[in-house]
Amino acid sequence: MIAAMHRRLIASFSRSIPSHKFLLHSAPTVNTMKFLSPLALLALAPPTLAWSTTHRFIRPATILHSYSTATSGDAATESFRVSFNEGDSTISPWHDIPLNGKSEGTYNAVIEIPKMTKAKMEVATKEPNNPIAQDVKKGKLRDYHGPIFWNYGCIPQTWENPNEEHPELKCFGDNDPIDVVEIGSKAIPMGSVCEVKPLGVLAMIDDGELDWKVIAIATDDDLAKEYNDIDDVPDAVKAGIREWFRWYKTPDDKPLNGFGFDEKWLDAKMAREVIGETHEAWKKLRSGEIEAGKLWTGK
Repeated sequence: MIAAMHRRLIASFSRSIPSHKFLLHSAPTVNTMKFLSPLALLALAPPTLAWSTTHRFIRPATILHSYSTATSGDAATESFRVSFNEGDSTISPWHDIPLNGKSEGTYNAVIEIPKMTKAKMEVATKEPNNPIAQDVKKGKLRDYHGPIFWNYGCIPQTWENPNEEHPELKCFGDNDPIDVVEIGSKAIPMGSVCEVKPLGVLAMIDDGELDWKVIAIATDDDLAKEYNDIDDVPDAVKAGIREWFRWYKTPDDKPLNGFGFDEKWLDAKMAREVIGETHEAWKKLRSGEIEAGKLWTGK
C-alpha cells in the first residue's frame, strides 16, 4: 500500500515537470519565453509531493552502534558544528565509523542534510575529527536555492581520489567521501548513522571533477522490501534526482552539471564496485600511501 501511494505521488508530481526534451548536454539557449527549470519547479513543490509517503523525523536514538552527536555554536553560523562521539571519545564520522552495515550487502551512511532542508551541510574533511559544518564559499554560508527532497550524506571510509583519472570518463575524483542519496519515506536527522542498501549510482561531473552519487534506501524503511536494484526505483525518482543535481548550481550563474555513461543510472552491482574502489582509495589515504594534503586523516 505504501509503495502504491509512493508511485501515485510520484506520478502526480512528475506530470508537473515539463518535458525533458529541452535538456541538452550543453547550456540551453536563452529565449524570450519564461521557462522554469526543473530545479525551480522542484523548489515550488509542497513537502507532501517530495516523493515521500510520509514526512516524519526519526529520533536520534535510532543511530546505529553506540555513536552519539553533540552540537556547538549557533545554527546558521560559521561556528556551528555537529561532532561525533563513541562513549567518551570524540571520533571522526569519516574515518572511524565503519564502511559496512550490520547486514550483508549494506553500508553505513552519515546523514549531513535531511530531506526538505536547504542548508549545505557536510563533513568537514579538513578539520580535526571531521565534524559536520555548513559549507562556506567566498565568506558566505551556502544554502541550496530550494530544498533537497531526499536525505543526503556520505559513506564513511571512502574517498574520491583527485590524483586518479577514471579510465572511461577521463576526469579525477572530487577529494571527498562518496555521496549517498537516501530515498526513503522518513526525514532522517542530521548526524544520524543509518544502514542503507545501495540501489544504483550516477556519475556526476561537476566542474570537471567526478562526483559519484549513490542512490540508496535505509534498510528499516518500508520501501526497502521492494527496492533492491536500480530498475525497482520509479523512473520519476531517478529523473528527479538527476535533474536536481544538473540544475542546482545554475541560480548562482554556474553551468549545468553533466553526467557520464550517457547520463544513465548504473545498477546496484556497479554501485558496490564504485564504493569498493573508493574504499580502497581511502585506505591508501589513511595509511599515508597517498599524500593527504590539507585533509585531516587522524594520522
